[in-house]
Amino acid sequence: MNGAPGAPWTLLALGGGFAVAIGVVGLDVTMATIATVLALLFLVFLLRHLAFAASAMSTARVDMRSLGSFDYGYRPRVSVLVPCRNEELVIEGLVTCLLALDYPADLLEILVVNDGSDDATGTILDELVERDSRLRAIHRPPGAPGGKSGALNCALVDATGDIIVVYDADHKPRADVIRRLVRHFADPQTGAVQGRCIVRNAEESKLALTIAVDYYCGYLVNEYGRQSLYDLPAYGGANCAVRASVLRAFGGWNENTVTEDTDLTMRIVLSGLRVRYDVTAIDTEESVSTFERFWRQRYRWARGHQMAWNDYRRWVWRAPGLTFAQRVETMMFLLVYHIPVACMFGAALIATRAVGISSWGATMDLTPIATLLFLGPLLELGAGLIVSRAPRRAAFGILLFVPAFVVFMIVCTKAWFDGIIGRPYGWHKTPRTGHGQVRTIDTGAVAAEPHLRDPVGVAVES
Repeated sequence: MNGAPGAPWTLLALGGGFAVAIGVVGLDVTMATIATVLALLFLVFLLRHLAFAASAMSTARVDMRSLGSFDYGYRPRVSVLVPCRNEELVIEGLVTCLLALDYPADLLEILVVNDGSDDATGTILDELVERDSRLRAIHRPPGAPGGKSGALNCALVDATGDIIVVYDADHKPRADVIRRLVRHFADPQTGAVQGRCIVRNAEESKLALTIAVDYYCGYLVNEYGRQSLYDLPAYGGANCAVRASVLRAFGGWNENTVTEDTDLTMRIVLSGLRVRYDVTAIDTEESVSTFERFWRQRYRWARGHQMAWNDYRRWVWRAPGLTFAQRVETMMFLLVYHIPVACMFGAALIATRAVGISSWGATMDLTPIATLLFLGPLLELGAGLIVSRAPRRAAFGILLFVPAFVVFMIVCTKAWFDGIIGRPYGWHKTPRTGHGQVRTIDTGAVAAEPHLRDPVGVAVES
């Protein structure tokens, strides 16, 4: 469990400042001032979303088509690490794809960590190990600390690769992904590389379809925009690679956070190195398909981002090699999961006008605030659909975006309050359904597959 002390004084400061402002200028002026500040905040992030969308639409499609053959050049030794706990439904499908990777066998090792599973995961892994010498299973006892970070650090001890590639158990990469990821490490300034992830089970539920469309935003438009505009994409924690020497210099993954990817992104960027994004390094993953699982997953992400904000915000302005624009973007990246909290405050502000508690809206229209709450993300979603040449039916995934975003606002607000008061929280894995998994090992068939197909209908091929 994470026992972060929290910062309850933040609530006291906010409440005290609100009370003082009401006493000095009155309720209506105070509410109008807060509304103005929120509108300006949302406008800044709207411009950020718009810039990312414009960047992706102008150049991303050309890069996405560069899936043909080219000289990969740099071929370091690679260790693929997979942490898994109770993954009996999906682990065989991932191992099938990993054993079919198009990378020299003498330069590749695959280490799968059974992290105290109490299902058949360990048995399945042991059976798979007997079939291929490239695969090694590491068994951690139940209750071993550190969550995903602890499992990865356990494997890192035995890893011999110069480059560490990480997958979660529900992922299924293209055969050429390793070569595409590691080529960027020929540049000594590259600390990590993130590939593109696509949701595989979009048809499993309406929520899964919405998240599949959202991935056009997060793993296409957003990451592409951060790279093309600021040279600052994020390490995403799966379908990604990191230089082993850099990772070991950091002491491995941070076991005191629940989002090791955000934490590692910040350590790499603040050390003066860079994360790269490769839109052509493609794999698929399983999305959460119910709101209960959506809540648990997003709560963990929000708590992790909040921890990263607390740990690293003061260092952004002291980091070497960052321009002013990059520092500003890094701060905005750290604040991403705080914006839904601001949206909740904005919604509460609108409610006070609606029920007649305050008449601040008499001199200020509510429409701009309500519009800015959703316009930025919707612009990125639309750009992602256009860039990906998604079929018209994929647009229906946007219909559930508003209720999903409302839930997201509530989740982030609860995570913010829990973090402020220092409520303990530990790492929790996302349950799988095993949708679309293979149940037999046929590496030849996977290796021969020319492309993966996005479940909403977009072929990701040359």
